[in-house]
This record gives sequence, C-alpha cells and structure tokens, in this order.
Amino acid sequence: MQRPLKQRKDPREFGKVRHWLYDFRRQWQLQVMVWPGIIFLIIFAYIPMYGISIAFQNYSVTSAFGGQTLWVGLDNFTYIISDINFWQSMVNTLAISLLKLAIEFPLAIILALMVYQLKEGKFANIIKNISYLPHFISWIVLGGMITAWLGSGGLFNQLLGLIAIHTNANWLLNPNAYWMIAALSDTWKEVGWGTILYLAAMSSIDPTLYEAATIDGANRFRKIWSITIPGIRYMIVLQLILWVSGIVGSNLDQTMILLNPTNRPTANVVNYYLFQVGIQNGNFSYATAVGLGLSIVSVILMLGTYFATKKLNDGVSVL
Repeated sequence: MQRPLKQRKDPREFGKVRHWLYDFRRQWQLQVMVWPGIIFLIIFAYIPMYGISIAFQNYSVTSAFGGQTLWVGLDNFTYIISDINFWQSMVNTLAISLLKLAIEFPLAIILALMVYQLKEGKFANIIKNISYLPHFISWIVLGGMITAWLGSGGLFNQLLGLIAIHTNANWLLNPNAYWMIAALSDTWKEVGWGTILYLAAMSSIDPTLYEAATIDGANRFRKIWSITIPGIRYMIVLQLILWVSGIVGSNLDQTMILLNPTNRPTANVVNYYLFQVGIQNGNFSYATAVGLGLSIVSVILMLGTYFATKKLNDGVSVL
C-alpha cells in the first residue's frame, strides 16, 4: 500500500518566531549579506545615541572616567536662545543652503535631461565623466584651486577683464560674496554626481511612450515635459525631501578650507560653530544640545515636506 505524501505546512501557520526562522533559513544567503550592515549601524549609529544624554548634563572629560555627573536639565537649550554667535551661524547656514537648493537642485535635473537626450555614445560618456569628476576631488585640493582662481590675479579677474571689467579684488576676502561663492563652488563639485539618480530613473521609462509621442508629432521639448519629467517625478520629490531635511546642515570641509578672518562673519556656519564650541573649547554639553536641536528640526522639516508632497500628489506616497 502506497504511503500518502506528507504535505508541507504553510509557513503562515507557524508562530511569529518560527515564521521568522523559516524565512531566515530560506534566505540565509541574503541575510549573511545584510546583517554585517545592520551590526555596523547598531555599533556606530544606535549605541552612540546614549551620548545624547550629555545635552542635559554639565559634562566634562573627567565625567567619562568615573567623575561626578551634574545634570542641568534644559539649561543648555535655554542658553541657545541668547547665544548671538549661534544665531549668526544659523543665518549663514540657511542662506547658503537655500542658495544651494535654488541653484544646485534644479541644475541637476536640467543636466540629467540634457545628458539623457544624448543617449549612449562617446560624447555622452565624456560629458558624464567631466560632470562627475569634481565630486571625487577633495575639498583640500578644490579649496586651493578656488583660492587661486578668486585671488587678486586669478582666473576670475582675468575673465572679467575680457569683458572690460578690470579689478584686482580678492573675492574670498569679501564677506558679501562668500554666500554665493560657497553655493556655486558646491554646485560645481556636486551637480554632476546628483544627476546619477535622475538618469537611473529616466532609464526605467518605457521607450514606447517616446515612439508614440513621435508618431503624434510631439517635438523634443514636448516629450521632456509630458513624458520624461512625469516619469521621474517621484525621484524629484524624494530628492527634494532629502534636500529640505538637510537645510540646517552645512559643509564643514568647505567652510574649514574657504574660511578666513575677513569673511568669518558670513562664512561661520553651524557645523563649524559646533566644531569650535565642542572640540576646540571643550564645551561638549552645549555642542550636543545644539546638535540635538538641529536634528529634531531636520526631522520636522523632512516629515513636513513628505506630507506636503504627498498631499499635492493626491495622497500617493513617494516612499
């Protein structure tokens, strides 16, 4: 008599733990690849979050070696309100970040559209490599280049001389020009790298849509407006959310290279101010309080932008 085949149980009939173990064993190759990254985040991102408690203490280096910890509550946060230097650095940070958002964000989309129109070929690859290259240049090297170009006898003044504007100004010594210098130099460095995600999103657009538009008599600009931009709108919104969430942050490397005693009033951004207060002056508690406050503001901006874009997109999430 033939024995009946043993039916395999549906994993959904297991308990949660057994179900998880079943999936883990079935996907152990993928789990082996993922878990090192998770362990890295736990060690270097989540465990250090205990240091947030420093913001509510009068912390000193001796406290880390068994010294007495003095809890001060919200005193560090109340001091932020009356700190003129902090608010000046915040004004500089917001001004530079908004300029970057206004220039670099749309320019990355425009550059991606232009490169995409070239399709694949030697010329397209040359344009990609030229636009990507500055991203891999260190700010130490790039800062030396910018300092030379904007000096009294630098390339920028020579170009102005070609259009009958003769000047020997050292532009990095002009506080009124620093915000634009910081925004444009960062745009030149990162705009090419920012096009990668847009180009990846464009590659997923169905080419038959362009063929149908060609048959209907649509020109190139009509295709871009009606097919390409709607096809990458989710990526545009996602990038916008990330940009807005980082608007209270700043590029510390760029500031440390381009800052000098003359342009300090407009070049001293929040991250550099925290570096001065926390590392140079040893006021770890106050620097942690400021950093925690900025992190909370960043989360609020990110969530606000997310829900605003979701509402504008008829309730459809981009994430």
